Amino acid sequence: MAVVLGPNRYGKAETRVLRVTRDGDTHRIKDVNVSVALSGAMEEVHLTGDNAAVLPTDSQKNTVFAFAKKHGIAAIEDFGLLLARHFAGSQPTISHARVEIYEYGWERITGGHSFVRNGGEVRTAVVHTDGEGGGESVVSGLTDLVVLNSTGSEFHGFVQDEYTTLAPTDDRILATAVTARWRHRGTDTRWDDSYRAAREALLVAFAETHSLSLQQTLFQMGRRVLEERAELCEVRLSMPNKHHFLVDLEPFGMDNDNEVYFAADRPYGLIEGTVLADDAPPAPSAWN
Repeated sequence: MAVVLGPNRYGKAETRVLRVTRDGDTHRIKDVNVSVALSGAMEEVHLTGDNAAVLPTDSQKNTVFAFAKKHGIAAIEDFGLLLARHFAGSQPTISHARVEIYEYGWERITGGHSFVRNGGEVRTAVVHTDGEGGGESVVSGLTDLVVLNSTGSEFHGFVQDEYTTLAPTDDRILATAVTARWRHRGTDTRWDDSYRAAREALLVAFAETHSLSLQQTLFQMGRRVLEERAELCEVRLSMPNKHHFLVDLEPFGMDNDNEVYFAADRPYGLIEGTVLADDAPPAPSAWN
């Protein structure tokens, strides 16, 4: 039996950067977490320990900081493309760069330099590039977008076997924490506008869908994004079912007409799916 080296990559994960832009007494901040992964002609470092092809991960970290100073951080997709193109073109042994960025939101309190951390979702972007003249892909998204419908959700008609105890219902709470990623058709996009519009489409679809299952809601959310945003071709969604169970108040002589619930954190159902435009170009093999 022969043993060979398979696909591999390496990089510096989770470089935290806070970039302050000072416009007189008014400041703006960008708080991001940047992970870089590089691949290419690097077999020897694995097979023999020869580091001649390796750009140290510490150098990658320093590049992130230097680029934050030199170029600033506008849309995280632009910053990701800037870094990925640099790394893929900086060394002859590096043929592919992946840059993933999480952005943490802050809101101005008052004045020009006081902020409070936004407790909502985290914006995300993943950029891939094969270097000058090679293929590129941008996937934007968000995680931990927590939403809830207090009615307008049913679940019945499901398979029942000898282990089924769940009762059918025509009125339940539907709650989830959405992780969504959407693939762009190209790299020439007004990233901030696209993000805001895609996020809004997700929220409107969640609110307007009378749900017979979380799967149905997932599809309607992905479909709404693609119908409203021509620059996008694919949406991937991961949505845990945050179960809420009616509390039995009969021992206390009280009715419970869908008013008091126990919010269970685990175990939970996990619904995942992909929604595609029918003319979507093939996804890059490494778009994750």
